Amino acid sequence: MKIRKLLFVAFLAIASILFVSCSETISQVEETLATADEEKSSEIALAPGDSCTFSGDLTDAEIAGLMEMREEEKLAHDVYSSFFETYDYVIFDNISKSESAHTSAVLYLMSGYGLEDPATDEEGVFSNPIFSELFASLTEDGSAGLVEALKVGAFIEEFDINDLQNHLEETQNEDVIRVYSNLLRGSKNHLKAFTFALSRQGETYTPTVISEEEYKEILEESNTSEWTPGYYYYNSNDSTTCDGTGPDF
Repeated sequence: MKIRKLLFVAFLAIASILFVSCSETISQVEETLATADEEKSSEIALAPGDSCTFSGDLTDAEIAGLMEMREEEKLAHDVYSSFFETYDYVIFDNISKSESAHTSAVLYLMSGYGLEDPATDEEGVFSNPIFSELFASLTEDGSAGLVEALKVGAFIEEFDINDLQNHLEETQNEDVIRVYSNLLRGSKNHLKAFTFALSRQGETYTPTVISEEEYKEILEESNTSEWTPGYYYYNSNDSTTCDGTGPDF
């Protein structure tokens, strides 16, 4: 797993340069939340609003960042979707749907600026071959068992957190800042959810991308979405996906 994680960091570091720079049965609670999530998932839609009107210009670095995040969020979705098929563990289903909203938010922003979408519709297949390789590597790691799959999920989220924070530091575009900030909040909630799910398995998680201090701070933050620890689900109240404040927050 450590080797895979190092490869993950190395692969995406190279990508950034190139782009400019259920062993456990599902409980009754899980089944209830899964049903609720299925009903709410139908509400996901690209609904334009005042917060979804984009204007201004993008730098080359901002464009490269959007291209990367579009496929990085898709990677998370595809990995979690694969794990749900394998383990039938509801957290993977719920968060994969959340990641779908994340990819839609990035796509809406890209479309607003007239950028071509690099993402494919096929699961596990990406325009950037690095992400295709990562999908194969991470799903292989997670095939070792539910605990390993949950650790892969936590790892993907901490990597997303690190990437989003870096992109936020490099942009002054208010549209990009708004979307990335919302996605960052979601990724932090996902990391907390995976951590709690691991604790239910009697396991702990050790971060390898962000610092231990930052990880603890994230776990101690007040939850900003309506979810029971370990059972992340949608809150669809008056929200849209176009700026990242979709029904997963």
